[in-house]
Amino acid sequence: MRKYLLSMFFLFSIFAGNAQELDVKAKVGNLSNIINDGFIDLEVTGGEPPYQYKWSNPETSLQSSRAEGLTEGVPYEVTVTDSQNNSATKTFEIEAKAITEHFNGTFVPIVEAMTAVLFWDPFTAIGVYDPKVYAELSNVPTPEWSADVEDKFTLNEWLVEEGAHVNEGDLIAIVSSENSGELQVTANANGTVKYLVEEGKTIWDYQNSSDLIETNAHMLAQIQYDEPQILTNPNGTPQTHNIPFIVVWLIFGAAFFTVKMGFINFKGFKHSIDLARGKYDEPNAPGSITHFQALATAVSATVGLGNIAGVAVAISLGGAGATFWMIIAGLLGMASKFVECTLGVKYRFINSEGRIFGGPMNYLRYGLEKRNMRGLGKFLAAFFAILGIGASFGGGNMFQANQSFEILSGQFSFLIGNGFWFGIAVAILVGIVIIGGIQSIAKVTGKVVPFMAAVYVLGALTVIFINIENIVPAFGAIYDGAFNATAMKGGIIGVLIVGFQRAAFSNEAGVGSAAIAHSAAKTNHPPSEGFVALLEPFIDTVVVCTLTALVLIFTGMHEVEGVGGVQLTSDAFASVVSWFPYVLAMAVFLFAFSTMISWSYYGMRSWTYLFGKSKKTELAYKILFLIFVVVGASISLGAVLDFSDMMILAMSFPNIIGLYIMSTEVRRDLNEYSRKLKAGELFKRQREAKAS
Repeated sequence: MRKYLLSMFFLFSIFAGNAQELDVKAKVGNLSNIINDGFIDLEVTGGEPPYQYKWSNPETSLQSSRAEGLTEGVPYEVTVTDSQNNSATKTFEIEAKAITEHFNGTFVPIVEAMTAVLFWDPFTAIGVYDPKVYAELSNVPTPEWSADVEDKFTLNEWLVEEGAHVNEGDLIAIVSSENSGELQVTANANGTVKYLVEEGKTIWDYQNSSDLIETNAHMLAQIQYDEPQILTNPNGTPQTHNIPFIVVWLIFGAAFFTVKMGFINFKGFKHSIDLARGKYDEPNAPGSITHFQALATAVSATVGLGNIAGVAVAISLGGAGATFWMIIAGLLGMASKFVECTLGVKYRFINSEGRIFGGPMNYLRYGLEKRNMRGLGKFLAAFFAILGIGASFGGGNMFQANQSFEILSGQFSFLIGNGFWFGIAVAILVGIVIIGGIQSIAKVTGKVVPFMAAVYVLGALTVIFINIENIVPAFGAIYDGAFNATAMKGGIIGVLIVGFQRAAFSNEAGVGSAAIAHSAAKTNHPPSEGFVALLEPFIDTVVVCTLTALVLIFTGMHEVEGVGGVQLTSDAFASVVSWFPYVLAMAVFLFAFSTMISWSYYGMRSWTYLFGKSKKTELAYKILFLIFVVVGASISLGAVLDFSDMMILAMSFPNIIGLYIMSTEVRRDLNEYSRKLKAGELFKRQREAKAS
């Protein structure tokens, strides 16, 4: 009998053990040839439900057995845990079929590797900064509120005392809505209640401009957590606000050059405007384009989608306060542009045919060679040129063609499905301009840039003027967001980094690209071109980016969630001028077009540095560039575009190393130029000279 009982116990333990085992099966699917539309559907048996699903994809919820919007050709891991903490981990991969899916899947791990370098957080690595986003309180929102709702909400009655401890789900207040009547408000967290609105008072009124602008104006209470909570992504991983190394690299460089050059970004502003106006243009000076044309060419390469879509993303992430830090970073970046463009002219080479070869490739190689650093100089110059070619084909070409097609097809339905023909048309337009070289590029940008900037600035100022009554709450929101940021936006550090990052990525100060355009300017004095160049970050960031941010804030669109990029900016303009999204779409196209033609020159000069300076070599590059225009407009590229965009940022590594080494030389040249300017030894247009 005893033997039978032991046998039964043994069998029971086996079955019980098997019952605890989790069996995870999956249906893996690829919906179409479009990239990033794969899915994984799990079927779990065994264990004790309910199950929790921890996906490696951060956008998939812990409660979801299905992950969507996945990249083909990339492995995804999921750990399934039951109520008894038994778990099973599986890895699945969606098969890539189309060539675009293969490209995209190949570049995802490359982008992740570049991200690990460019966005590495040195402060977290040495333990002086905790990147996790903590919340000390939870804001209680008004039920049925949205940023665009036309309604008025009033607090009828508090159902709990202020300072009382509540649990999530407890009924705490009654609110009345003009549209929906009485609404019940429940606690969204465990903690202590703090009133933000008194009984009988209005919480939010769509006709009140302060409510539209003020961040979190629709909140009626706060619940102080018993202890700070880490905010998490849908998959349960902590949200973080890292301090990316690339941002530190660019901003520290800009701050260093600001001090080293004696705050040239502020002291030299008036003289830079005089130069751009042509007051000191020398007709017989070496070079092929005027100061203004060089400025227009360089501005056209930086003013683009980042000023419209990128700013909207920054304001969505960092709130209104990011605007302040964006402006500070733009002002600092002016000094970086001064240094790199001064060197671009100083070390340029003009051949017997009058063709000009300049930019970081030259000053990195020959400037460092002069300091007995020939090996380092050759390496940095070649590294920069390789990155410059990749950036020109990607961020300066395919990205522009791709995004401009997406935006235009969103406004003009006849374009949908015709990306290839759109690409052909754009390639023809770009080809007509770039075949003529820098003079042709400069002539076009000299006309297009002022026009497109005027249209955009005029539109932005119109929106701001129509909403001028919002000026006090708008600037209040910017100040409060910059210096009193709540943990919900990542605190002051999070807002500061978002603002700095947007500015650094938009104006390319420190990247070195603009030095290629400015090296073609007609001048006998390299620092003169540095003065002209320092206007670029001011125009790009302090003016255009700030106007975009103000449009979003003045219209209250910075509070809208779930809408991103150019659509958010378009909605902000449309809220005031219904037809302006069509104008904005055309402005975006002009921004993209001018960026393409300017970057074609940057890429070509990088190409000729590596492969020779012959006209055949240049023609080969131009043909390749035009092919990539068609490719960019025709297909979805995903991680390929992320990769090429990162190459633009990576250009700052070799460039800023060279700028640091040669900054003392630039300071000496600046001092000599300033002496000649004060002594009246510089060429001045006769009319201007007589007037003064």
